[in-house]
Amino acid sequence: MDVRLTAEQRQLRAAAARLADDLGPGSVLDLEDTDRIARLEKAVEATGWRVLRSDGASGVEVALVVEEFGRGLVDVPLLGPVLADDLTPKAAPTTVAVDGEARDARGMRRAVTLEGNRVLSTEIGPLAAGADLTRRNARLLGAPEQIAMVSDETADRWRALALVATSADLVGTARGAHALACEYAKIREQYGRTIGSYQAVAHLLAEGLALIEGSISVLRHAAWAVDELPPAEALHAARIAKLYCARAARTVCETAVQVHGGIGNTWECLAHVHLRRALTSTDLFPVRLEEIDRGLS
Repeated sequence: MDVRLTAEQRQLRAAAARLADDLGPGSVLDLEDTDRIARLEKAVEATGWRVLRSDGASGVEVALVVEEFGRGLVDVPLLGPVLADDLTPKAAPTTVAVDGEARDARGMRRAVTLEGNRVLSTEIGPLAAGADLTRRNARLLGAPEQIAMVSDETADRWRALALVATSADLVGTARGAHALACEYAKIREQYGRTIGSYQAVAHLLAEGLALIEGSISVLRHAAWAVDELPPAEALHAARIAKLYCARAARTVCETAVQVHGGIGNTWECLAHVHLRRALTSTDLFPVRLEEIDRGLS
């Protein structure tokens, strides 16, 4: 495995990062800015990133875009449509359904799910508010309709991609929360010094960075495995990545709240938005420790 990104992959990551920085929410109030959301939706639609897989993108390239969108708390659908596109290429606005609910459903008309080897499609109902302030879910309407059958290998490879994509979102969310905490630690003063100069705070941030670096390593391997290893091995690598990244992201996001002190527990601070996104991404395609054959510390 060559862990280095190609020039094209670096350009893709940089483009996703620019879009997230330019049009992603910069505050909690921005989450209600309909003009910004409309511009963001138009920009994402123009990129074609929602159909990355049917355009021939690798698991690594999907993970790069999803990670940057998680870092910037991008609040229009990407993860759901990308996974739906892998099951039903070039379909009408479609997302994925998990546990009887359409996820990442803003602006989507249908949701697909994989049950065993059957690909099922269901119409989407009204959006519903949830814990994640950046992504909306929706209830399903009517009975699901079978639209395709896939092989065991294709099903396992899709499940590996689903775990990799949610792991990438977790890594990005953790990176965003850590950057938020670092910036605050540079400007917040206590007893005449910035709080980042105190070891108690610096050590928390250093631990968070170590967790992020470990998450990036395990994610890159799992993303590479989606296309390069046999499906069973790819699924195993993806399960390990999901467990590691979920635990790390929760720690990093909770640390970001802690570093902010009292203001970190208020609605106005973006730290809780990162934590909410991390918790919901953890719950999307969850993995239990019993599903892998080695423990994680």
